[in-house]
Amino acid sequence: MRSETALLGRQTRRAVLAGGGALGVAAVLRPAPGAAQALESHGLSIFGDLKHPADFRHFDYVRPDAPKGGTFSHQISSTGGNQNFDTFNTLNIYVLKGDGAAGMGLVTDSLMVRGLDEPDAVYGLVARSVRRSPDGLTYTFSLRPEARFHDGSRLAARDVAFTFRLLKEKGHPRIAQTLRFMNEAVAENDETLRVTFAKERSRDLPLVVAGLPILSEAYWRGRDFEAATLEPPLGSGPYRVARFEVGRFIAFERVKDYWAAALPVVVGQSNFDEIRYEYFRDRQVAFEAFKAGVFTFREEFTARLWATGYDFPAVAEGKVRRETLPDRTPSGMQGWFFNGRRDKFKDARIREAIGLAFDFEWTNQTVMYGAYTRTASFFENSELKATGMPSPEEVALLEPFRGRVPDEVFGEPYSPPRHDGSGQDRTALRRANDLLREAGCRREGSQLKLASGEPFTLEFLDFQPSLQPHTQPFVRNLGLLGIAATIRIVDAAQYQRRTEEFDFDVVTQRYSNSSTPGEGLRQVFGSLAAATKGSQNLAGIADPVVDSLLETIVQAETRPALVAAVRALDRVLRAGRYWVPMWYRGSRPVAYWDMYGHPAQPPAYGLGAPDTWWYEPDKAKRIGRT
Repeated sequence: MRSETALLGRQTRRAVLAGGGALGVAAVLRPAPGAAQALESHGLSIFGDLKHPADFRHFDYVRPDAPKGGTFSHQISSTGGNQNFDTFNTLNIYVLKGDGAAGMGLVTDSLMVRGLDEPDAVYGLVARSVRRSPDGLTYTFSLRPEARFHDGSRLAARDVAFTFRLLKEKGHPRIAQTLRFMNEAVAENDETLRVTFAKERSRDLPLVVAGLPILSEAYWRGRDFEAATLEPPLGSGPYRVARFEVGRFIAFERVKDYWAAALPVVVGQSNFDEIRYEYFRDRQVAFEAFKAGVFTFREEFTARLWATGYDFPAVAEGKVRRETLPDRTPSGMQGWFFNGRRDKFKDARIREAIGLAFDFEWTNQTVMYGAYTRTASFFENSELKATGMPSPEEVALLEPFRGRVPDEVFGEPYSPPRHDGSGQDRTALRRANDLLREAGCRREGSQLKLASGEPFTLEFLDFQPSLQPHTQPFVRNLGLLGIAATIRIVDAAQYQRRTEEFDFDVVTQRYSNSSTPGEGLRQVFGSLAAATKGSQNLAGIADPVVDSLLETIVQAETRPALVAAVRALDRVLRAGRYWVPMWYRGSRPVAYWDMYGHPAQPPAYGLGAPDTWWYEPDKAKRIGRT
């Protein structure tokens, strides 16, 4: 769900890494130090040793003997591919057409999966090992002969090769664009897959490929992959589609004879007999449904509700529990993004002026109960955030662009100024007015006109009204500047189509961040993405300087080099005023009907629910939920 956050791309281990919006997919395939020349391993990481040895039995953040059973019901809280938050009309989430159903990643397996207690490590699922060529351009995966689809047919290397070629040719633009530097995927035999990459590929592209869903060639050959469909596809994962009502709910049943149940990367996970996603078009209705027990787990994104809404009887009676779980992942990029393709947003002074009309301090105290911190960086709450004066390493990267970037790039990075919390900070509004005049805008009575003579209008596009309390005061302040700003709420399907076609002025979005960003950054900030329908580059950033820094990032050979390059990029992006940054907090509030158990500590880089949680029938009986 989205409220103060507009989640896009917060991924589980089974998410489509190339298509879900995750910035930089957490790891790059690289052998641990001391690896043999053959460069073969059970798991790979980017900058250091793997935590788990080849004979590890399970991840440390799971309960290996967790019981199986029960139902876990919740709402979609992150989207990937063609999914949206409010509805669905297709079970194929990997293409552009349609609105994809929640949870479809549960149905498919991938070659490798992330270890969520490490920032940059992957371990074999369908692949028992991978061998990397010395030049890093060829990866040979050895598949497990026991891998099976749900109909009992073998999951072979030819299925993987077929999938990768299909996604590159016909997949969602975000996936297809990511795979453009994958040259070929060839099945040498049933158990051996060879994937080759172009030398221009990012260093994390092999990991993106290793995390892609695997589809059945026998099932999909002869079907129209690009069409919307409500036929449950043949999968190989721990769950299969059980039943659904379009736009209302979808339920998945656990595959009792799941082929990989005993593998170390699976033990202690996928514990529920049923996982169910509920859809509601209205957030308040959804909250009332949770209170009534229509669904049983809720991650809370609305500070007002967290502060004042959980006083209903089930909480007082101990039937509903609340927890605030730690969140060690880098905070995502959340804000109002300008569509820079439109002439009225071409001038950075105009973009900055609009941002000055947003009084975060007032909004945080009045609307959000002081629960949040203002975002300044595109890489907030991480070592990747640029702070202070640039380091010598950053200067070395930025110096070739002197004169092509604002001078401020070589000083303190831009941060939104602190407002006085009155809701109408006169100092900030005067500065905004000055910037608009410098950009050629002129007042005629109460109306501001652009340099072209056109009235300055601005539309905030959204698909839910939950951000209106935050946006309406922003709109009023823009009105004081003479900008005729409005809020337009459309249905989720129309919103998705309009954002895919870049038909908007300003939209709210949140992109999740990785501790080791790479290929995903090209999808959000690269010039090619800016011109690609359906891409994540909503701001339309098409800057050769940014493109050059992105290439430095994706080719970085060491973590210090990566950090310096990302910080340099952060300085350039912040100088561009491409967004009005919102807010973040370093924790995840959740509420649930007290019928579940979970490990004492969630994984460091994930929520852990529902993957590592389990059903406890005695608790369910106590609260009358049997």
